[in-house]
Amino acid sequence: MNATSTPTIGVLALQGDVREHVAALRHCGAEPVLVRRESELAAVDALVLPGGESTAISKLLQAFDLLEPLRARLREGLPAFGSCAGMILLASEVLDTRPDAQHLSGIDMTVRRNAFGRQVDSFETDLDFTGLDTPVRAVFIRAPWVERVGDGVEVLARVPHGPAQGRIVAARQGNVVATSFHPEVTGDLRVHELFVDLVRKAG
Repeated sequence: MNATSTPTIGVLALQGDVREHVAALRHCGAEPVLVRRESELAAVDALVLPGGESTAISKLLQAFDLLEPLRARLREGLPAFGSCAGMILLASEVLDTRPDAQHLSGIDMTVRRNAFGRQVDSFETDLDFTGLDTPVRAVFIRAPWVERVGDGVEVLARVPHGPAQGRIVAARQGNVVATSFHPEVTGDLRVHELFVDLVRKAG
């Protein structure tokens, strides 16, 4: 795969804001496909885990026999991007979740679910984001934050001000990226562009 190629990027289509990610990926020069079964997962160059309800997606991963195949592909180096619930699923440890919830350990980090509060506490702010020249508009909806990152994890963005000032809200380890916020809903597609470029380079 080279800088001008069209990577096939799956969007986990079990629950959540799938359509918005599909549109963003297509705009950024990727070929998005919906992933609901193991054969579809096996055919993609990368995977997006959308926002939604993390415990529901966790249950559906098990119901669709996707949990272990996805863990295996991540261990093999599959590039992945998770937003909001996707960040929770990619964590190695999750706080304030159900005891039966499963996660994927794609990034060595501890994430606190619903850390910013309930739906009514949703907010927007401008974030400095590593790799972007100007701040990105970030939408937080019942969002998590990262409480701990491992040695190999790069922090990409932190909350700039307010009660949560300094909290980590974007991180990367190798070819796996996660954001607390929803870059697919603002029309600013630069985070998706960064991910598509990462997939091309990984290929």
